[in-house]
Amino acid sequence: MIGRYSRPAMRALWTEERKLEIWLQIELLATESLVKQGIVPAKDFRQMKSKAAFTVERCRELEKTLNHDVIAFTTNVAETIGAPASRWLHFGLTSSDIIDTAFAVQMSESLGILLKDLQRLRKAIAKKALRHQFTPMIGRSHGIHAEPTTFGLKMALMYDEFGRALERLKTIQGRVAVGKLSGAVGTSAHLSPKTEAFVCRQLGLKPAPIATQVVQRDIHAEMMSALAVIGSSIDRWATEFRHLQRTEVLEAEEFFAKGQKGSSAMPHKRNPITGERLSGLARVLRGNAVAAMENVALWHERDISHSSVERVIFPDSCMLLDYMLDKLTSLTAGLIIYEGNMKRNMAKSLGMWNSQTILLELIRQGLTREAAYEIVQRNAMQTWKDKNAGDESADFKHQLLSDPEVAERISSQRLEKLCNAEFHFRHIKARFRKLGIQ
Repeated sequence: MIGRYSRPAMRALWTEERKLEIWLQIELLATESLVKQGIVPAKDFRQMKSKAAFTVERCRELEKTLNHDVIAFTTNVAETIGAPASRWLHFGLTSSDIIDTAFAVQMSESLGILLKDLQRLRKAIAKKALRHQFTPMIGRSHGIHAEPTTFGLKMALMYDEFGRALERLKTIQGRVAVGKLSGAVGTSAHLSPKTEAFVCRQLGLKPAPIATQVVQRDIHAEMMSALAVIGSSIDRWATEFRHLQRTEVLEAEEFFAKGQKGSSAMPHKRNPITGERLSGLARVLRGNAVAAMENVALWHERDISHSSVERVIFPDSCMLLDYMLDKLTSLTAGLIIYEGNMKRNMAKSLGMWNSQTILLELIRQGLTREAAYEIVQRNAMQTWKDKNAGDESADFKHQLLSDPEVAERISSQRLEKLCNAEFHFRHIKARFRKLGIQ
């Protein structure tokens, strides 16, 4: 997955090289703090800072024998520093001090990229929403024609949903930006909390208020759950667009490039492949969120059952969501809208989307709700019956005009005025202002 569903900036954050760079930064910052506390000689720190280095290849070679990634790393770095200064490397630290603090940096930086992705997506959505603010289409409930809406309102809803995604990630970014250098069981027995505070401050993190050997994994599960929720929002809109592209509907369609092919067997096909891909990949994010929740329950002060899982799900999920947001942005910006089909589809329900309007008018005229409902439903069912019997002139408004109980209470002029799609759109501008789409 890392190869196919990743973009350069996000991929760079999760390479082995980048991880070890942060590890080294933490080691040197911790030693710098010890210099300030008078524990490490300044001369030794200067040697460490000028010579400390690593190579991924050497770390991997050492790990084959040592079977411990952090010890392989510190051994490699110690080789480059040399004696006597290398004795201060990793002084008072435990492996998870380095791993979890570096992990917090990677998570926070990844969320920064995802926040920018969401901002770009919302710009594309807003542009499409404004363009089609008053493009009428039928709204559907249970897949059945309901009342008129506009494609702009549909896109405004999408804009609002990803606004919540934006706020969700901002909150999570603050939550995951937590480091710890408090030792093997979190008691700071061998390293002052001053060191933890200094290192975290330099890295843009907050010290964990309390930890065991690890930062508690409910934090990580919350982040993965947030990514999965955003993935589900992507799935929701990919599914919406896929439905709108069905041949029987064809109100919107994914952009189909020149030279693109839709089917190996049927040359006429133009399939919603991007939407289908996004719906499928959302399932991976949701599965990874479940794995993250399984990581919350660790033994006592720490076990490493979470470690192997996190090495897979965090890079994959961050890179995957980065890819998915980019693809949804392209899909949204390039979406082809068929206004003529929207108009034709509205006509298929023969004006029956006016049923609630007539129901309420009959109530205003003094009928009980039950009586008014029976009249409107009776006329709607007769309209469908006439249409299905082959009457091409079948029309809900005309059917209502022929009903004496309706004619007694609603004049033909009033009925004409009521049966108007514009009636449904009078609050659209206010809705857009409230959402900040301008």
